Amino acid sequence: MATLVERERKYSGDAEFRLPDLTGCGGVATMSDATTLDLDAVYLDTADLRLARSGFALRRRTGGHDAGWHLKVGAAGGARTEYQFPAAPDEVDPPPQLVTLFRAASRGGTVAPAARIVTRRRERRLLDGAGRPLAEVAEDSVEAQDLVSGERQAWHEIEVELVDGDEALLDAVEARLREAGARPVPVSKSHRALGTRLAAARSAAPDPGVAPVLDYATAQRDVLIANHPGAWSGDEEAVHDVRVAVRRLRSTLRTFRGLWDRRESESLRAELRWLGGQLGPVRDSQVMAARLAGAVRAEPDELVLGPVAARIAERFAADLAVALAELRTALDSDRYADLLRRLDALLEGPTARTVDARWVARRVRRAVTRADDRLDRALAGATDDAALHEARKAHKRARYAVEVREPAAGRPAARLVTRLKELQDFLGAHQDSVVTRDVLRRQALRAFADGENAFTYGVLHARQAAAADRDLPGLLRARDRVRQRKVRRWLAE
Repeated sequence: MATLVERERKYSGDAEFRLPDLTGCGGVATMSDATTLDLDAVYLDTADLRLARSGFALRRRTGGHDAGWHLKVGAAGGARTEYQFPAAPDEVDPPPQLVTLFRAASRGGTVAPAARIVTRRRERRLLDGAGRPLAEVAEDSVEAQDLVSGERQAWHEIEVELVDGDEALLDAVEARLREAGARPVPVSKSHRALGTRLAAARSAAPDPGVAPVLDYATAQRDVLIANHPGAWSGDEEAVHDVRVAVRRLRSTLRTFRGLWDRRESESLRAELRWLGGQLGPVRDSQVMAARLAGAVRAEPDELVLGPVAARIAERFAADLAVALAELRTALDSDRYADLLRRLDALLEGPTARTVDARWVARRVRRAVTRADDRLDRALAGATDDAALHEARKAHKRARYAVEVREPAAGRPAARLVTRLKELQDFLGAHQDSVVTRDVLRRQALRAFADGENAFTYGVLHARQAAAADRDLPGLLRARDRVRQRKVRRWLAE
């Protein structure tokens, strides 16, 4: 299976539109002669168009230089990840490798033909002075049919896709195309073909009072779906983003728990905790491996005794392999698909009660106050590592609660979010030190048992303890900054 990142922009023009000369745009020296291609693609989706609604496009295409199965992930107009897989003759079902990647978007449901798009394409390459291709420009005459409703459409479209060029080239080409009468198109061909059914599938707008909470939670649900392929592959950024989205969802269901049936929301929080438990070992292994590798590199050579770096790499490579296999099993499971379907029902269905902005604001204030109390108890008397960890989690919940109000409250809320993030970072650094010291202690015991020198692990352990002590004054300053009256005054409004 081939994987590539597609960076393209789309435009439409009326019947009189003609592609202008694009030489001089962002280093373009010449335009190649046009090549004509005939493309025929059948797009598949669930009955309720979950793939399209989640920013996924699954198609089987014939014609062109990349005929076969394609899965695109991401919104049109930005960078999209495309997975390509060969198609056998007369194959109608997508290969299991692709099914795995869109399982979250389909909620585990089956897919069937949803639209057919036939394109006559005139393609040119934009070349620099050395003949290097910077981008491809395609003029597409499109005929589309919704295979369920029977609705037909036809239009003319221009696509500009980067090859070795950059965003500045796309900007320059866009300016030239606009001058010639082209207009940006914000949706993909498949979305346009399915536009009527997609509009009908959209959920009704929620009541204004609850809208900020539902919008925030829905955005986190969408992060889960969008990052599913990357998380399944073990991509560090995708695993991190999914893990944070899970935390935000669990926190939102807790902070605003009165909005939904209590039994269902608590059950979903438990399922999200299970999912977070599958993500944690993968992300922790990735982070700890990088953290310790950097710590070893920072030590003078004379303090690194024995194969310390190699042992750390071996240990976390093995841990990561096991954790990733378990995560893939979870993401492929019916349990995960059911979690997503239940989350859809919770976020897209009616709430258990009608609330106003004041109700939301009170719960945000309560989350911030609870975080204050947790930290005060943790700092009372001797510093308690476990209590500081609980304070860190409370401040995450407080930050996520404030983020719910950020779109409406604007800069005051954004400033409090920033201050909470600063404090959370200090608490996080302390917890990282606690966890790292425990890992180093166990690594030292393992080295000793294997007859290796454990000296370096002790050095690294001492440095982690010293760093935790040095962070305490910064933590206190961050606590005071987050509690300044001018930062919190808006919370009472």
